[in-house]
Amino acid sequence: MTQLLEKVFAQVEKLPEVEQNALAKWLLKELSSEKSWDKAFAESENTLEKLADEALKEHKKKKTRPLDLDSL
Repeated sequence: MTQLLEKVFAQVEKLPEVEQNALAKWLLKELSSEKSWDKAFAESENTLEKLADEALKEHKKKKTRPLDLDSL
């Protein structure tokens, strides 16, 4: 465990049990969510690659235009 994480846990130990549990539930949910995103991106790699290739082809054919942030 890193020193920073040890420092965090030392602070968490000082919290009331209900707050510790709330923090633990939040952290577990965040870790699970991160795994879900990693899996989704890994599974969509081919699709993203195809979309990127298509966008580059359209750009080379001058079918694109610069993004105008003021029009968003």
